[in-house]
Parts: sequence; structure tokens; C-alpha cells
Amino acid sequence: MVEIKVLGTGCARCNELEKLCYNVAAENNIDADIKKVSDLKEIMSYGIMQTPGLVINGKVKISGKLPTSSTLLNWMKEN
Repeated sequence: MVEIKVLGTGCARCNELEKLCYNVAAENNIDADIKKVSDLKEIMSYGIMQTPGLVINGKVKISGKLPTSSTLLNWMKEN
């Protein structure tokens, strides 16, 4: 199972990233535990200074922008 955390306080891009994660996982039959993290202390614990942030299996993958669907799929598969 892939553990995914979407880091953000609820802005439109944060919500878009969360939706993208659910869609990519569902479309590719990937067993993923997707959680939205909005607690600022937890977000900062990952060194994220710009949201949205994406953490997959404990590793920060992106911050401050949205990945493409294909990039997100590759990150999900490599973990």
C-alpha cells in the first residue's frame, strides 16, 4: 500500500492535488491510503514552505506546485 499525504491548508490547489491523487490511484488500481494534512506544524515538519505539498511513503515529492498525472503515477509506482 502506498501512503500519500497531501499537505495544505485547504486552498484550491491543495484540494486539486488531493482529487488528483484519488483519481490517479483509482484509474490505475493502486492501493493507496490518501490523507489530507492541514495542521501547520505537521506540514512544517516536512520542510514544506509552500503548499500544496505531497509526501509519498514518508518522502517529500513536490512542494508549491501540482505534478502531472503521469509524474504522480510514476511516484506511486516506484514506492
